[in-house]
Amino acid sequence: MNNNWKSILVSPNSTILEVLKVIDREALQLAIVIDNQQKLLGTVTDGDIRRALIDDKALSAEISEVMFTSPITLPVNTSKSEVLSVMENKGILAIPLMKDKHVVGLATLKDLIQHAQYENPIFIMAGGFGTRLKPLTDHCPKPMLKVGDKPILETLLLRFRRAGFQNFYISTHYLPEVITNYFGDGSSLGINITYINEDKPLGTGGALGLLPSELIELPTILINGDILTTLDFSKLLEFHSNNKACATMCVREYEYKIPYGVIESEGISIKKMVEKPTHRYSVNAGIYVLEPSLIHSVEKNVYIDMPSLLEEKLGENENVNHYTFHDYWLDIGQTDDYHRAQLDIGNLSL
Repeated sequence: MNNNWKSILVSPNSTILEVLKVIDREALQLAIVIDNQQKLLGTVTDGDIRRALIDDKALSAEISEVMFTSPITLPVNTSKSEVLSVMENKGILAIPLMKDKHVVGLATLKDLIQHAQYENPIFIMAGGFGTRLKPLTDHCPKPMLKVGDKPILETLLLRFRRAGFQNFYISTHYLPEVITNYFGDGSSLGINITYINEDKPLGTGGALGLLPSELIELPTILINGDILTTLDFSKLLEFHSNNKACATMCVREYEYKIPYGVIESEGISIKKMVEKPTHRYSVNAGIYVLEPSLIHSVEKNVYIDMPSLLEEKLGENENVNHYTFHDYWLDIGQTDDYHRAQLDIGNLSL
């Protein structure tokens, strides 16, 4: 609960100018209108005031003329996870908390996610053509396809935000305006988004060369924008920090079962028979943590994918680690994956 909520309480007779000063001073982007018994009458955001001024309302007009009279509220004893879920579903940053129709508190997105804050940048690759998902991607970038009620990319951003990350770079190329128009600068989600547009596809490694290298001073998480996962990003970052390497690659265990009996032989003689063996491999999950030095080493406008870039670093005797995780993970590359995601999303904490 925000401890400064009483400072944004205003009366219905307050002027638009007075309420605007309250919103500006308290930086909560909200004022709560109450009567003299502290019963909720409505709420006012800076957007409400901006629209009122566009409609030629005078600054001296009473705030009751422009307030929103049916705001979303929750009981004061609502759990944090429930409050956060409502905020995410409704796209709001603050909710008045009620008891017996009286305002007794304010829940803000900032307070709910401030348990851990990371300045580390997140770089999301969202520029691909999504060719294998056509015709779904004919007019929509793959990361903007909806899984459940949100685009894949929004679910990914919210997952990072919930973990305490706030600084994002998003690489775009195919239909970039669909992404930029939807998210803007990220303020509606309580995060910061900077877009890195690729004039030509540069690969997951080459896009790193477009990052503002002077601003990349901390290990950076790079992730493909078509991934759904419950991976604990804070644990991943901790692992990377504790095990010195220029990069950490997330890997998953992949099993392949041969549906036949397999023989091992020498010449025409059978030496061993194994019935329907299972082979296990560690596969690249499309999630990395990268040191600033690696990012700074990538040339601008040169195509290279991440596996090739990491192979180069191994050839230079740099240390590259792998981080095996067992959380839910789905790379939505094909139509079957997309349908599976629609089935999975309801059972996941995403």
